[in-house]
Amino acid sequence: MSWSAVIAGAFVTAALYLLLLSLGAGLGLSSVSVWSNQGVSASTFGTASILWIIFVEIVSSAMGGYLAGRLRTRWTVIHGDEVYFRDTAHGFLSWSAALVVTAAVLGSAATVMIGASSSEGGLEGKATQRPNSYFVDSILRNDTSKPEADSAAVYDEVATIFASSLKHGDLTGPDKSYLGHLVSVRTGLSQSDADQRVSDTYAALKQATEAARKSTAHTLLWIFIALLIGAFCASFAGTIGGKQRDKVVIL
Repeated sequence: MSWSAVIAGAFVTAALYLLLLSLGAGLGLSSVSVWSNQGVSASTFGTASILWIIFVEIVSSAMGGYLAGRLRTRWTVIHGDEVYFRDTAHGFLSWSAALVVTAAVLGSAATVMIGASSSEGGLEGKATQRPNSYFVDSILRNDTSKPEADSAAVYDEVATIFASSLKHGDLTGPDKSYLGHLVSVRTGLSQSDADQRVSDTYAALKQATEAARKSTAHTLLWIFIALLIGAFCASFAGTIGGKQRDKVVIL
């Protein structure tokens, strides 16, 4: 095995992947808009993102695998089948090493970004960390702008009940009655209107959670497919690079 060629191919794969990923992020952000009816739709953006990730995997993995096979030392006393296997292994190992390096880089970047956002502190930081904050705000919304002294405790309690209900699959009768009474007291709505608001808000929360779950599942499946394609391209490109290496005539 020519480990120097494998490492070189891995670094080329990782560098190209990050470069093309940055280009795709820039193109994607330039195609969307915060204004309604402007820019591409969410479904179009999602499809384009998946296709771009697959393209990036093919290009970066193939280039790294090719170099891993092309830069290896020449084997003169090994059977052709063994040479083919080793070239395939060179490409696959370069892809594997690049995947580990890229995951480490992206993971470190995500950790830094999350740490920076969480260190801002203050009430605004706490609001962003509260689970289901939009739905908690909507269920306790009233017509007055006067803040309640125990708003934070009430919001946390409602968020905890919502989170527990989602975990167990449904909003139990006692929790629903308690939330209805709490909403009625906080907003001045009648008990029936408060109960209806609780039901509507929880239904919307479940729908949003289910949509997020499906979106995450589909994204992970497509990432798996893209990585699988990348592994194949790297292995195949390694054999091409190895064949071209063996055709070189030493003068």
